[in-house]
Amino acid sequence: MPPGQVGVNASIGSALWRGIDIDQARAAARRDAGGMQAPPLATHAAVRIIRQEHAALAAMLRSIVMLLEQHRRKGTLPDFAVLRAMLFYVDEFPEQRHHRKETELLFPKLRARTPMSRDLLDKLDNDHAWGERRIRHVEHALLAFEMLGEPRREAFEAAMGKYVDFYLEHMAMEEREILPLAERVLSDDDWRELDEAFGQNRDPLTGHVPDLAYNALFTRIVNSVPAPIGLGPSL
Repeated sequence: MPPGQVGVNASIGSALWRGIDIDQARAAARRDAGGMQAPPLATHAAVRIIRQEHAALAAMLRSIVMLLEQHRRKGTLPDFAVLRAMLFYVDEFPEQRHHRKETELLFPKLRARTPMSRDLLDKLDNDHAWGERRIRHVEHALLAFEMLGEPRREAFEAAMGKYVDFYLEHMAMEEREILPLAERVLSDDDWRELDEAFGQNRDPLTGHVPDLAYNALFTRIVNSVPAPIGLGPSL
């Protein structure tokens, strides 16, 4: 790694990335809280990866909310380029890669093995389908804040807050209901396929080396977000 470049596995505010429980993260999305307990270790690689990627996303969402709160307290405008980069991460990895594997692989296998939780699976699939529209709404609110300034701050913060609450509750339902069900009913062959699929295109913010094309993005996020949330200069 070149001198002065902090790797993404150092992470934004490294304490935020370790041991985040999704239920607790939802309650703590608007405060700086520590001491969270990690979920139990999973038997299957796919389950561990899903939980790791959930924790990384929860930490990113919390970081955005905390960053906005810092700027509001100080009466300053945020670095819009950094916010755009953080939202691009949310759109590029969880929305486009993580969700697709759940919807196209994990959920169909569960429907084929058991009639349990089909209504919940339908809801989660619907969440995935609407996720892209929701993130576009947040990105539009951010652009309006950047272009029009202070009068649009509150609207962006409200849109961001609703998105955070939606996403954290979605992940909590998957971890409370769907992952335990999958570990009970899926076969060894199912898990071999899932482990292989979820092992590809790993989220760089779970400590994995990013694709070359994304290296600059993730390094920028890690190094630009102000301390104590990130590794950049304090506000």
